[in-house]
Amino acid sequence: MTMRRAVIVDDERLARRELSYLLQSHPEIEVAGEAGSVKEAAQLIERTRPDLVFLDIQMPQENGFELFERTSVTAEVIFVTAYDQFAVRAFEVNALDYLMKPVNPQRLRQAVERFLARRGRPEDCPRTLAYEDAIFVAVGQAPRFIKISSLECILAEGDYTRLVGATGSIGLVLKSMKEWEALLPSRQFCRIQRSVIINCERVVRFEPWFNSSYQVYLQHVVQPFTMSRRLARRFRDRFGI
Repeated sequence: MTMRRAVIVDDERLARRELSYLLQSHPEIEVAGEAGSVKEAAQLIERTRPDLVFLDIQMPQENGFELFERTSVTAEVIFVTAYDQFAVRAFEVNALDYLMKPVNPQRLRQAVERFLARRGRPEDCPRTLAYEDAIFVAVGQAPRFIKISSLECILAEGDYTRLVGATGSIGLVLKSMKEWEALLPSRQFCRIQRSVIINCERVVRFEPWFNSSYQVYLQHVVQPFTMSRRLARRFRDRFGI
């Protein structure tokens, strides 16, 4: 049995103790340490390099998300919260998870099993998002939730991709075009060239271009994108081109 190291981040000492106690029923998980603040958590993570972090979202005068700004978190993260507003499907569809306080042992078991399945079979990690979902990504150094429906397009930039919304560039994300293709709902999103994925719901018109290609205009993007005639076939019935 391979042991996985975990750390618990919560400002409430009793909450940390309770979760640590519940994790004793999961011999695959070794609690490597506990932290009562984001600052302590950053130091603990850098020291122990855990596989899993149980992270309280709301702590006095700080937000659990600030941990991602203080240190590089390569571990899987299971959010812990007492607030229903954070218990959104975005946690599940991104293979992250959340636990509501007080933590239910059966719900904890489900989260641990999901974590172990991810670590053991990384090829199973991508899950297709629904159009109404949100995704938790680090935009630059700031982790945040992005609504899938808010995206106009995604552009490749080296090892990164740039997310573009209705008001312009949202920022760079360390995620490949291939990863986005696996995640995004194919009914609404299509890769029209090697470096461009568009939100088909935001297409306003097509215009003929050179060599039987087309220029694709999106609702809030000034410059059009070029799409080959071959790729345009999938849009023919939907847009009448």
